[in-house]
Amino acid sequence: MQKRWVENEVTDHKAVEELKHLLNIDEVLAALLVSRGITSFEAARCFFRPDLCHLHDPFLIKDMEAAVVRIEQALRNKEKILIYGDYDVDGTTAVSLVYHFFSKYHYSIEYYIPDRYKEGYGISTQGVDYAAANGFSLIIALDCGIKSNDKIDYANSLGIDFIICDHHFPGTALPDAVAVLDPKRADCNYPYKELSGCGLGFKLIQAFAQRNDIPFESILCYLDLVAVSIASDIVPVTGENRTLAWYGLKRLNESPCYGLSALMELSGKKQYTISDVVFTIGPRINACGRIDDARHSVNLLISSTREAAKSQSALVDLKNAERKEHDVSITEQALKMIEAEPALLNRKTTVVYNEGWHKGVIGIVASRLTEKYYRPTIVLTKSNGHIAGSARSVLGFDLYEALSGCSDLLEQFGGHKYAAGLTLKPENIHALRERFEDIVSQTIPDQLLTQEISIDGSLDLAAINGKFFRVLTQFAPFGPLNPTPVFLSKNVYVCGSASIVGSNHIKMTVKQKGSPAFDCIGFGMGQYLPLVDKGQVFDICYTIEENIWKDKRSVQLNIKGIRSAS
Repeated sequence: MQKRWVENEVTDHKAVEELKHLLNIDEVLAALLVSRGITSFEAARCFFRPDLCHLHDPFLIKDMEAAVVRIEQALRNKEKILIYGDYDVDGTTAVSLVYHFFSKYHYSIEYYIPDRYKEGYGISTQGVDYAAANGFSLIIALDCGIKSNDKIDYANSLGIDFIICDHHFPGTALPDAVAVLDPKRADCNYPYKELSGCGLGFKLIQAFAQRNDIPFESILCYLDLVAVSIASDIVPVTGENRTLAWYGLKRLNESPCYGLSALMELSGKKQYTISDVVFTIGPRINACGRIDDARHSVNLLISSTREAAKSQSALVDLKNAERKEHDVSITEQALKMIEAEPALLNRKTTVVYNEGWHKGVIGIVASRLTEKYYRPTIVLTKSNGHIAGSARSVLGFDLYEALSGCSDLLEQFGGHKYAAGLTLKPENIHALRERFEDIVSQTIPDQLLTQEISIDGSLDLAAINGKFFRVLTQFAPFGPLNPTPVFLSKNVYVCGSASIVGSNHIKMTVKQKGSPAFDCIGFGMGQYLPLVDKGQVFDICYTIEENIWKDKRSVQLNIKGIRSAS
């Protein structure tokens, strides 16, 4: 699929020039900083040198005082505490962090993860009933609860208090909990709004430790879990998240908890970036909640011995293998379904349904179909007498708004601009397919149906030297709002020959007039071999990375796009 190349422009040229001279760096790197909102020497210093002193006071979060006081009361009175969280990576890491910390100071504590299929997302009636039946008087909810007003009211009627730690947007009214910790609530003046659920759990234990004279250093062991949550929940890697992620990755690579260490051994990598976490650790943790029981993931992450972690990681890996089988099988079925109907291929949306598909992986399948056809997509299956769906969008198109136009056909729906979940009655499937197509066709600009490569700047290959690469690596950790920089170099040519390696990857060495030669890899780009292997010049866009082969390190260009120089 041909992609649109979009070159980003930095308009604050004065700031670029100032940073270039103040920091003694290449103009392209200075422009990268400005494009990320960094326009002063001090801001650049904080960006390049993350420090734990940059973390904000946790008591700036609205209701944090009430939360800590209630937990202290529970510990003092030996109340039973239930740590409750979502079944995804963010939820399970949050539960693991908070449970493990407070279990050091309180023996009467358990955790609870709702069943994806029987209870659904968020606080469930079953969960509250479990707490009541087992004598829990305080529930700490993580990564969920901000819109569970009715469930909190029910808990209150049973004499159970709630502390909610959630990072999602609240509804029109906050739940009637003892404390509602959510930086996104309108009356919260916390300086950073984009914490993950696990990050918010870390702020809770930070506040408790601060109030109870527990050394700050004793909670730093949990930053590996926070980094995994930041990576897997796709929250912005900016501000406080960037500091947490930087130190969390350091912890992950140097001294991870037993559970994460066991998962890392399975993947075989030695050094982990945010991207590595997203593609190797995150899916394994997520798989249990998708396929079976997310408590397996928590059991792994709170393992107290290497032996226990190794045994539990084998189970988690098994669930991930099962998840992959469902993922591959359903994706193949969906592709065949679309290709068998020419009318479906020519639409601006994809809506597919099969009652036998596994509900736990339809979100992954929706993402794969969106990647394949690059258009708003809904994947539907049967679940508990209703039709359950997962929807994904393309860059720039508001999926939630489109689904709002179909709300009369839906039992419920929720999500955000690029991802959503929905349920409907079986008889409304056809109407949803047609309505969704009509709304998208009328509102989506044609250019949004072609995938975009966002290019940070033009670069002469000769500029890529040791200093340039060292400064560039300090932009990491990369993630949303701090993406891996993509550069454009024009009129390059192959020196030697280009070849296909693996299934369909292009491997070549390129030069520009007057530049050194650089090894390149273009994954899944074998179709461009005729263009680059005839001695002509062409343009490339790429990221710059370090390649390690047999203990030899070299700079490599990871090709994202190739086009004719003409």
